[in-house]
Amino acid sequence: MKTAHDLVEAARAEICEIPLDQADDAIKKADVLLDVREADEYNTSHIPGAVNVSRGILEFKLTNDPAFEDRGLNLVIYCKNSGRSALAARAMKEMGYIHVQSIAGGIEAWEAAGKPLVKPELPSFD
Repeated sequence: MKTAHDLVEAARAEICEIPLDQADDAIKKADVLLDVREADEYNTSHIPGAVNVSRGILEFKLTNDPAFEDRGLNLVIYCKNSGRSALAARAMKEMGYIHVQSIAGGIEAWEAAGKPLVKPELPSFD
């Protein structure tokens, strides 16, 4: 019986996972930066320019949204710590997407490195 960790490790063996120090360059070259976390996680903070498509609906969104019709899109994806993005990248590869890169360590590594995040402003009760 496989665990979630086993599935993630198997996915990592089949995908392109980029180290954090290469992420900025990859994002600049990307057609789309995808955050595959849940909407509440995305709304808490996300990498500037990221579009949220949660892991749970990813395959359906890719299949039904004309913006993702081109299997040659240059896609960079991330999640909290790169487990979900590894699984998502493998699924995207199986769907025929050619250029998919997952950011190693996810947004946790991004934030720990002091890289910029979009965070909603809290209301002021002055």
